[in-house]
Amino acid sequence: MKRYALLKTLVPVLRESLVICNIGIPSQELYAIEDRPNHFYMLGSMGLCTSIALGLSLTTNKPVVALEGDGSMLMNLGTLATIGNRAPGNFSAVIIDNGSYGSTGDQPSYTADKTSLAGIALAAGCAEVVECTGKDTARHLSNALHSSDPTVIVAKVESGNETVPIVPLHPVVMRERFRAAAAT
Repeated sequence: MKRYALLKTLVPVLRESLVICNIGIPSQELYAIEDRPNHFYMLGSMGLCTSIALGLSLTTNKPVVALEGDGSMLMNLGTLATIGNRAPGNFSAVIIDNGSYGSTGDQPSYTADKTSLAGIALAAGCAEVVECTGKDTARHLSNALHSSDPTVIVAKVESGNETVPIVPLHPVVMRERFRAAAAT
C-alpha cells in the first residue's frame, strides 16, 4: 500500500477532526481525495506539521490529527519529546513512513535503514505508540480518536507518489476556512 491508498482509508475517519497535513505531495494527495474545510494543507515549514498540530490540540477540545511523513518527522525529532511530556488526549499523529523523502524525489530516509520512529517515540516518553501496516492504520486511528490518550501511529507503507495537481487554494482562503472549522 502506498501513501495515497492509505490516505483514502483515513478520510472517513478524519471527518470530525482538525487535520494538519504534511507539506508537498501528501497535502496534494489528501486534497485530491477529498477537500474539506477541516483539512489544513501545509505549504511550507517542512518538519513542523506535528508541532503545529500539537500546538493546535492545546487550544481546542476537538480531536486534532497530524498527517506527518517520516522524512519530515526526522527533521524535528524534538517534537516527539514534547508529545511524550505535554500532549493532551485529543492529539494524534499519524507518521506515514514510506522510508523516503517522497516530495523531493524519493531519496531514502533513515527509516529505510536502521531508524525506528516508533522506538524513538517510545524513548521520548510517548505512552501510546502503534507501528502498523498501512491497511491497519484507519482502525488504529479510529481507536485513538475514541481514546483519551495522545497517540503516535507509525504507518509503514511503500514509497511512491500519486500524480495529482497542486492544491489550488490561496493560503488566506485556506487559513480562514480552517479557522472557521476550528471555531465551530
